[in-house]
Amino acid sequence: MPLPWMLGPLFLTGLLYLSGKLDRKVPVITRPFGQMTVAAQVGLAFSPQAFAALLSLAPLLVGTALLTGITALTVGYLLARRSRLPLAQAVLATFPTSPVEAAVLAERHGFEPAPVVLAQTIRIALVVFSVPMAIYAIDGWPERAPVAGNGVFDPMGWTLLALIALVGARLFRLLGLSNPYFLGPLMVVAAISAFGVDLAAFPAPLMAMAQIVLGTWLGSTFRREIFVGGGRQVLTLLGNAALLLAIVSGFALGLARLAGQPWEVLVLGAAPGGVTEMALTAKYLGTDLALVTAFQLTRIVLFMPNMPWIVALVNRMEHRDPR
Repeated sequence: MPLPWMLGPLFLTGLLYLSGKLDRKVPVITRPFGQMTVAAQVGLAFSPQAFAALLSLAPLLVGTALLTGITALTVGYLLARRSRLPLAQAVLATFPTSPVEAAVLAERHGFEPAPVVLAQTIRIALVVFSVPMAIYAIDGWPERAPVAGNGVFDPMGWTLLALIALVGARLFRLLGLSNPYFLGPLMVVAAISAFGVDLAAFPAPLMAMAQIVLGTWLGSTFRREIFVGGGRQVLTLLGNAALLLAIVSGFALGLARLAGQPWEVLVLGAAPGGVTEMALTAKYLGTDLALVTAFQLTRIVLFMPNMPWIVALVNRMEHRDPR
C-alpha cells in the first residue's frame, strides 16, 4: 500500500472515531512533531541544481496555482447552488486550505464552522487516499512500499537537522506566518540545502513515526458528532471534493503534456491536498520531490495570505444591493 505508515493509522483511527469506539481528542501538539520531521526531510531535496530548475519553471508553478484557485472558486459556487450554503461559506468549504484556518475564517464572517470543517476533512482524506492509490494503480504496484530515510548512523547530523527544524518553526511562529511547523523548517532547510550544504537525513524509523503521528491526528478529526446526522450533506461534500480533484487533475494532465513534465509530478503538485501529505507521497513514490513541493508552496504563498479578503469580497458580492 502507498504511504502505509500514514494511511494505515489514518484509516484505522478514522474508523474507530466514526464508530464511537474512540472519543478522546488527540492533542494538536502532536501534529507539529510530524510536520517538522517531514518538512526538514523534504527541505533536503532543494539542492542547488533543483533550485535552479525550479526558477526556470516559475510560470508553470504560478499558472498551475492560479488554475487551482479559479477551479476551487467555481466548484465552491456550484456547492453553494446545490447545498444552499452561503457562497462565502461554500468557498471556504471548498478552497484547499487548513481546516482550522477555514473554520476560523468562517466564524469571523458569522458562518457555522461545522460544515466547513467537515468539507475540509473530507477533501484532505479523499486526496490523501485517492491520489497515491491512483498513481500506484497506473504506474504499477511495488512489492513493498519503501520507508525513505538515511541509512547512515549519524546522531550528530540528525540532531543538527532537528535543531534547524525547530529554529525554522519558532521563527515562522514568531512572525505570525501560516503553517509555521511545516513551512518554517521547510524554508530554512531548503535555503541551507540550496547553498550546497550537505545535511544528514533523518533515519527511516523516525520518518515512520512522524507519519504515524500525522495519520493518527488526521484520522482523529473524523469526529462522530460532525458526521452523524450529516446524511445528504456528507454525500454532497464528498461529491464536491471529488469534482474539485477531478477537474484539477485534468488540468494537471494537460499542463504536463504541454510542459513536457511527468504527469505524476503535475498531478501531485496541483492536488488540492495538504502540502505535508503531498510531499510525503512524492517522496515515497519516487517523483520529483522538490518540484511537487514547489507547486504546493506556490499555491499556499499566493492564496493563504489573501484568503481573508477573498472571502470578504465574495461575501460582499453575494449580499450587495441589486439596485
